[in-house]
Amino acid sequence: MNDTGTHETQSQTQTLGFQTEVKQLLKLMIHSLYSHKEIFLRELISNASDALDKLRFEALAQPGLLEGGAELAINIDADGQAHTITIVDNGIGMSRQEAIEHLGTIAKSGTADFLSRLTGDQKADAQLIGQFGVGFYSSFIVADRVEVFSRRAGLESSAGVHWVSSGDGEFTVSDIDQPERGTRIVLHLKEVGHEFADQYRIRSLVRKYSDHIAFPVRMPKPAPYKPEDEEKQDDSVVAEVVPEAEAKPEFETVNTAQALWARPRTELKDEEYKEFYRHVTHDFTDPLAWSHGKVEGKKEYTSLLYIPGRAPYDLWHREGARGLKLYVRRVFIMDDAEQFLPLYLRFVKGVVDSADLPLNISREMLQQDPAIDTMKTGLARRVIDTLAKLAKDEPEKYATFWKEFGTVLKEGPAEDHANRERVAKLLRFSTTLADKPEQDVSLEDYVGRMKEGQKEIYYVIGDSFGAAKSSPHLEVLRKKGIEVLLLSDRVDEWLVDHMREFDGKQLKNVSRGELDFSTIQSDEEKKAQEELSKSHTELVDRIKKALTEQVSDVRVTARLSDSPACLVLGQHDMGAQMRRIMEAAGQKAPASKPTLEVNPNHPLLQRIEKTGEDAEFNDLSHLLFEQATLADGGQLAEPAVFVQRLNRLLMKTA
Repeated sequence: MNDTGTHETQSQTQTLGFQTEVKQLLKLMIHSLYSHKEIFLRELISNASDALDKLRFEALAQPGLLEGGAELAINIDADGQAHTITIVDNGIGMSRQEAIEHLGTIAKSGTADFLSRLTGDQKADAQLIGQFGVGFYSSFIVADRVEVFSRRAGLESSAGVHWVSSGDGEFTVSDIDQPERGTRIVLHLKEVGHEFADQYRIRSLVRKYSDHIAFPVRMPKPAPYKPEDEEKQDDSVVAEVVPEAEAKPEFETVNTAQALWARPRTELKDEEYKEFYRHVTHDFTDPLAWSHGKVEGKKEYTSLLYIPGRAPYDLWHREGARGLKLYVRRVFIMDDAEQFLPLYLRFVKGVVDSADLPLNISREMLQQDPAIDTMKTGLARRVIDTLAKLAKDEPEKYATFWKEFGTVLKEGPAEDHANRERVAKLLRFSTTLADKPEQDVSLEDYVGRMKEGQKEIYYVIGDSFGAAKSSPHLEVLRKKGIEVLLLSDRVDEWLVDHMREFDGKQLKNVSRGELDFSTIQSDEEKKAQEELSKSHTELVDRIKKALTEQVSDVRVTARLSDSPACLVLGQHDMGAQMRRIMEAAGQKAPASKPTLEVNPNHPLLQRIEKTGEDAEFNDLSHLLFEQATLADGGQLAEPAVFVQRLNRLLMKTA
C-alpha cells in the first residue's frame, strides 16, 4: 500500500522518458515562470472541469459511466504540515495508456509553435501556457514532485493508474486499485511553493480564477474560531485547518458554480465576463468586446461571444480547430463547433447553448440540420453588430482589433453575401490621403470625401504598401487630389473581385481598363487629351508593332504625368497579385497580355519618337515595356536580355 491508500502492483511499474518537447516545457516551467506561480491552480481546475464535461457528455450514450450518480464536482485540499495540495475530480479519468499519452507527450502540431513563441518575458509566456493546452506542466512551477492517481470511467477498479514524476525528464506509471473513477493530483510543494499549502490562499485563488466554473469547486470548511487557538497557532502556518481525529473534513462549495451565460446580464460585472473569457480561451489578456444575448421564439438559444484582443498562433491554419463551445440545455456537447459562425469570423470565441438541439447531436448532424443555418445567421449578425458598436464607440480598441484580425475580416464580402454591406462598413484601408501603412480609413470616410462629380471609388493593388504607394498609376489622380485606396494584403484582390460596389459607388482599379475622368475634367482638359492622342498616332503605332508579342495594345495615357509608361490590365484579366499567388500554389494562371500606356510628354518618349533607326527604336520600346513591368512589381521573363539591351543603349550615350 502506498501513502494514498491505493494498492500498487509493482510488477506493472514502468519508468519512461518524456517527449523532447515536454522536457523543454518542464525546463521553462521550473526555471522561467517562478514569478507567476499561481497560474498552476487555474490550469489544473480548468483541466478538471473539462474532465467533468467529457464525462457528462459520454454518459448521455452510456449512463453506466456515472457509476452511481454522485454529484460532479472538484475537491481541493491543502495540507500545511505536509506541504501538499490535492485536487480531485470525479470526471472521465484516464486509463494507463491515456496517462502515458496525455501526461508524457504532447500530441499536438502546435507544440513547435508554442516553443517558438516564447519570449523570455515571464508574464507573456505564462499567458501562452493554457492557450497551447500544456497547462498540466505548470504544476512543476510550485512542485518538485507530482503524483496523479486516475481511473477511467467504465473500467474496473483494478484498472487504475498511478503516474509520478519529479520533472527531471522521466515519469513512472504503475497499475493500482482505485475504487473511485476520476483523477486525483497531489502536488508535493517545493520550498518556494509552500505559500500555497494554505486553505485561505487557495480559496482566494479559486474565487479569482475559477468562480465561473460550472461545477462546484469545494474545499474543507474552516474550523470554528476559538479564542484559545490564537495562543496555540504557529506563526509560520496561517489559519491551519485541523480536523477532528478520524473525522473526514466537511467540504463546502467556494465558487458560484453556475453557467455564467445562463445568468441575467444585469447580474454580471465586467470582471466576471473577462474571467469567463480567460477560462474559455486560455488567453489571459482581456477581450476587446463581448456580446451576451438570448434568442427566443422558433429557435431558443443563448450565446456569449467574445472578440479577442490578440490573434491566436494558428489563425491562418484554416484546417485548425476553431468555433464555439456547444452546450445543449447547459450540458456540454463539444469544443470547436465551427458550424455556428462563417469562416471569416473564426477568431470569435465563446459559447452557444441551445434549448432545441438533441443531446446526442454530432458534428455530421450539425452540418445537415437547417436549424443550424438559422443560428449561424443570427450569431454572425450579432458579431458584426458588436464590431460596428466597437468601431463607433471605442475606435482605439477597434484599431487594435483591425491590426490583429483585419485581414481575416476582409474574407467576409466573398463568403457572406447576406452581410456584405455590413461587413464592408467594418473594413479599413490605407489611402493616398495620409500615405501611411496604418489601415484606418473606412469606405464611408472615403465616400464622404469624394470629389464633386466623382462616381467611382478608386484603388490600386501592390505587393507591399510601398509598391502600392509609389505606383505610377496614381500620378494624375494625386495631381487632381483624388483619394485612392492602397491595397497590399494578399487577400485584397480577392476582396475587390467580390465587392464590386459600396453605397452605390463602383470600385475601380486604377491599373485596369480605361479611366473615365469625363465627370471631373474640364472641357479644356478633355480637349487637350484628345489632341495629345491624335498628334502621336504614328508613335503609338510604331511601339505597338515593336511590342506585338508583349502587349495587346498601346495607347496614349490619361493616367501618367511624371512616368514615361505603365502597364494596364484588361477589364477582365487576372491581376498580378492573384496571378503570383496562383503560381506560388503550383497553379497555372490564364494567359493574358497587358496594354501599354505611354506619356508622350515625357523626355524618354520624345527621344524614342525622334529615333529613326529601327534597331534602336526596337531596343527603346522594349526597355520602355520592361521598365513599366518592373514599376508594376512584375518580373522580367529574360533579365539577361534586359541587361544586354540596357548596356547597348548606355554605350550609345557614352
